[in-house]
Amino acid sequence: MADLLIVDDEPMLAESYGRFLERAGHTVRLATSGEGALAAWRERRPDVTLLDLRLPDMTGFDVFARIRDEAPVVIMISGHADVPLAVRAVQEGVENFLTKPVELSHLGVALDRALEKVRLRQLSRYLTARRSTGGSLAIGSSPRMRELAGQVELLAASERTTVLLLGESGTGKGRIAELIHAHSPRANGPFVEVNCAAHSSDALDAELFGTEDIARGSWRAGLLEVATGGSLFLDEIGALPAPLQPKLLRVLEGKSFRRVGGTREIAVDVRIIAATNQDLVNEVNAGSLREDLYYRLSVMPLTLPPLRSRSREDLVELIARLMDELIPHLPNAPRTVSEEALDALLRYAWPGNIRELRNVLERGMIVGRGASLLELQSLPVDVRGAAPGGSVADRLEGQSLAEVERGHIERTLRLHDGNRTHAARALGISRATLIKKIKEYGLPSATG
Repeated sequence: MADLLIVDDEPMLAESYGRFLERAGHTVRLATSGEGALAAWRERRPDVTLLDLRLPDMTGFDVFARIRDEAPVVIMISGHADVPLAVRAVQEGVENFLTKPVELSHLGVALDRALEKVRLRQLSRYLTARRSTGGSLAIGSSPRMRELAGQVELLAASERTTVLLLGESGTGKGRIAELIHAHSPRANGPFVEVNCAAHSSDALDAELFGTEDIARGSWRAGLLEVATGGSLFLDEIGALPAPLQPKLLRVLEGKSFRRVGGTREIAVDVRIIAATNQDLVNEVNAGSLREDLYYRLSVMPLTLPPLRSRSREDLVELIARLMDELIPHLPNAPRTVSEEALDALLRYAWPGNIRELRNVLERGMIVGRGASLLELQSLPVDVRGAAPGGSVADRLEGQSLAEVERGHIERTLRLHDGNRTHAARALGISRATLIKKIKEYGLPSATG
């Protein structure tokens, strides 16, 4: 818990505050004068200081002025309900201004808010100090993400085991696939990626398995051959067309295939890593996915959590890593974020997960070029609305229902890279209805 300093020339009152806060698990020190407060600060900087305005040797403002350079988090307490004094305190940087007698419940709420600022500053300092870890498995420091990193290492070592990555769109399945490959014995081999939803059945058939013209004696290698000795990442495996499912099953079971138009069996040494944001059990029950293929793919399933369920520390590390990746491509861009911007980033729900976070950071870094910090005003209005004082109602005030719907559809399409099928699923409407809405609102053409 927190290290607190209570500065008040009324010992009984200070002890009352102290007992209440100690019962809440905090460490409490007491001082009865301004000089005593400064001595306590020199001995050990507290997380939060509760500072009485009137002290025997100086005022609370005098004490605050002496420690201001240390960026203290201070709750000032006064025996008088003086509005000008409260305004002055806030203007000078005091976190909160309470009037005696202070109800202990109010004190607890004020302290919780102050400690939230302390935690935010700690995260901000960490973000500033942290630099990229390159291709390491540092995907998060929370227990949940450390466990995930351990599973990734285990899967990387099992080089012939098929891996199925599960999770919402934008949760980083592609990066995890790359990490599994990069930390496996196949790391020196190729890593080849294909999106199963981005091609027609015939085009994907030729792309994966290659083509052969026996009469002419010509052939073209498919991605399975290109990936020999390495890994083939099949993104959106749930969209694999039915005619190709037995062909992939044959690769998984027999390690061989035939090119389109060919008759010769070709042996292949490739690891399959598949990913999906769909519930494949439902796809099997609906008849869209072969049951035997599902069981072959799900030998080692790994579920990636959505961004909204990850810890604040994980999110801060992710922001740092993404900014590290973007900085080389954005000259004069901010290298870190302000406390206000970080607060908004940590509060936002991130329906588009890591993909949306990366897009928001890139946009903010472009808008904020020339500044040392990425400021709150450089973030999109949706994200700014997550900051204290912002609300959904504030953002939507004055907009018609049609404008709200248009904006939501536009954002959802953007989060899904313009794929109408995925956007319709996220919106809970049919693809046909979405296409109708796109035309109705004159939105840019989308695909899928």
